[in-house]
Amino acid sequence: MSHSGDHPQHAAALAAMKPLPALIFSSRWLQLPLYIGLIVAQCVYVFLFLKELWHLVSHAFDFSEQQIMLVVLGLIDVVMISNLLIMVIVGGYETFVSRLRLEGHPDQPEWLSHVNASVLKIKLAMAIIGISSIHLLRTFIEAGNIGIAGKTANYTEAGVLLQTLIHVVFIFSAIGIAWVDRMTVPAGKGH
Repeated sequence: MSHSGDHPQHAAALAAMKPLPALIFSSRWLQLPLYIGLIVAQCVYVFLFLKELWHLVSHAFDFSEQQIMLVVLGLIDVVMISNLLIMVIVGGYETFVSRLRLEGHPDQPEWLSHVNASVLKIKLAMAIIGISSIHLLRTFIEAGNIGIAGKTANYTEAGVLLQTLIHVVFIFSAIGIAWVDRMTVPAGKGH
């Protein structure tokens, strides 16, 4: 972790600031516990993934194709949420707290080199649409039981319609975010 005490020139620059601006600028470090909390949440998702994977493997011969598909979609959902967490943790820390100084590191994410608040918003919106798509696909698969005698349906027709409507709102929101972002970037300049 890099902070102002690691580099003498940064410490000198902070010391040269007036007390109130220095306090305001230093307050960005209050976000550190939030990012550490998200790392803990990431650990919970790893545990959930392993638990669901074990559930799938241990019941591979008992489950129907549809049940296997639903569990696999659940695993994909966990991975996508985990990817979203990584984007928020790494991108948010880099954008709002401090530089990670990964230049030249072989594992530096490609997107991190040009991350800013606008790029992060669009990436998050796209990740949420992807997660919503997986949830909607699971709903559509399970919705096949609606109205079939003797079959238990986890969803009502209204529930399926509402999930579809929410997904469409996510898509339009992402388009709106991208459009507003594009309008605010001067012509000829990209991210």
